[in-house]
Amino acid sequence: MIKKIRVDQLKVGMFVHDFNCSWIDHPFLTNRVSISNDAQLEKIAGAGLRELYIDTDRGLDVEDAPTAEQVEAVIESELQDLARAPSRNRLRVTLSEEMAQAVQVKNRAYRIVRDAMRDVRLGRAVELDQVEPVVQEITESLLRNQGALIGLLRIKSKDDYTFLHSVTVCTLVVAFCRSAGLDDDTMHQAGLGGLLHDVGKALVPDEILNKPGRLTEEEFAIIKRHPKDGYDILLRSGSVGEIPLDITLHHHERMDGSGYTKKLPGERISTLTQMAALVDVYDALTSDRCYHKAISAAEALRKIFEWSKNEFNPQMVQAFMHCVGIYPVGTLVRLQSGRLGVVVEPHETDLLKPKVNVFFSTRSNTYIRPEQVDLSRPFGMGGGDKILSHESPEKWRVDPLKFMSLH
Repeated sequence: MIKKIRVDQLKVGMFVHDFNCSWIDHPFLTNRVSISNDAQLEKIAGAGLRELYIDTDRGLDVEDAPTAEQVEAVIESELQDLARAPSRNRLRVTLSEEMAQAVQVKNRAYRIVRDAMRDVRLGRAVELDQVEPVVQEITESLLRNQGALIGLLRIKSKDDYTFLHSVTVCTLVVAFCRSAGLDDDTMHQAGLGGLLHDVGKALVPDEILNKPGRLTEEEFAIIKRHPKDGYDILLRSGSVGEIPLDITLHHHERMDGSGYTKKLPGERISTLTQMAALVDVYDALTSDRCYHKAISAAEALRKIFEWSKNEFNPQMVQAFMHCVGIYPVGTLVRLQSGRLGVVVEPHETDLLKPKVNVFFSTRSNTYIRPEQVDLSRPFGMGGGDKILSHESPEKWRVDPLKFMSLH
């Protein structure tokens, strides 16, 4: 049986099933470990972990600890309550109408980040007059239709992750700021911070940055220098505002003080940097890396919601979920009817009832004629169905992003 316990309940003889954190935040080679000595306990406590999951079939038990199913049920209930709230997002054009423009914006932003990283490696300054227009293009695409660019940016290979991660963080930070009703200048500066937040990684050797296995302590120490390196690079570039500088320096800090580089407590982390830090983790969880298999956007949001008790501001996590939706655009979902579909547009007030393009039957295991279903409408009016779960495209061997547009 899988149970969730506090770290201070962990004892020698227990079996850790899941450290309940991002892979880089715990000090072991794998996510499942048999606890055989006190040194391991000290190592876990020293990593700043608060809660984790144990497997009682493979180690000692904790009688009063909740099971993984009980934890999941509580989270699901809380998400159901959270799902109904007004949204600030309004679509100016359809997903299909924006898609071609969004492709151009994505490709241009990718090239700008790649070139900026190359310049830094060659000892040159970041050219802000090249970078800033891209932030504006991203903002304009989001204003026309938020789902198009965000959906496209879910397509990453492990080879182009470093560059597209920066583009995605910029895009999601701008969307988050827009959803929060922040002014245009603040939104632009936060987006610039998102685009440049990892510029310090240009100084990290490729063999460390793209290492397929667990980093050694020495390698991790090099990785942890990138926020300060990035901050110094931007200072030398001149004319970089306080918001991008702060995001670059502090995007790995956490609310409980367990982050790096300065282990700042939550009250000393600016709101915009907290937003960027949350987005940074969300995109990392949902992206394939050489050392990490991506999880679905819906699953990542549930994990971040669970972690918000310690690592993130709970109200901010809820606001982000309202921004991108509990089932973000591009998510593959299974409906009560047995059909698979891709989410193409969130509902304005009910995050559990988006518009979905259905295209596959799980009952016959075959493709069906694609059509759009509005889950907020009753049966006979283009609706009458509901989401049962998010699904893995690999499991069904389908590419949901091919069906984001029906034209």
